[in-house]
Amino acid sequence: MGLLSRVRGGRRDGRVRGTAASLDGRSDAADLRGALAAVREDVTAARHRDPASTSDLQVLLTSPGLHAIWSHRLAHRLWGAGRGGRLPALLLAQATRSVTGVEIHPGARIGRRFFIDHGMGVVIGETAEVGDDVMLYHGATLGGRSMERTKRHPTVGDGVVIGAGARVLGPVAIGDEAQVGANAVVVADVPAHATAVGVPARVRRERAHPEELVDPAIWI
Repeated sequence: MGLLSRVRGGRRDGRVRGTAASLDGRSDAADLRGALAAVREDVTAARHRDPASTSDLQVLLTSPGLHAIWSHRLAHRLWGAGRGGRLPALLLAQATRSVTGVEIHPGARIGRRFFIDHGMGVVIGETAEVGDDVMLYHGATLGGRSMERTKRHPTVGDGVVIGAGARVLGPVAIGDEAQVGANAVVVADVPAHATAVGVPARVRRERAHPEELVDPAIWI
């Protein structure tokens, strides 16, 4: 079941291992095992998606996208712990932005095996929700179009790819396995398995052909 189905079904409760907002009293040992398992899973996902990687150690030490998501997981737990944790969470997020070039609000909900390639310039807003196995390229934004204190950022389904410089704005839904092309500006829902390209984005109801994906100037 994809993220959008879970959200629409009302199950929006800390489904991501190691990123749940609540501090549920698990033992320190269990927390440590879960965190290490998540790190291993993230490194494996990064190796799979980054053809420039040569070893797990290289990815572990030099991937700003991974460093940003690991920091976010801690910031998200602080954010969900109550008002006393929110300022430390924001400070941690700001420090992470300074080091990695990736800005993720501590309130954003992000799934497993999330990977940001290169990292620089990525922005993810407070009410964004991101599913499992999502990949963002540098310069991508999951942003808002409203000043109201409400759900104002995108919901991104499982297995989505969002290209370099793309802007996904407002409380739109990006369906599972969809693709958003480089520099596209998305302000409306994108169906599952579709491709969105252009400014404003136009939706093709099918995924791009693998041969088209060879040219990153067109898609990602």
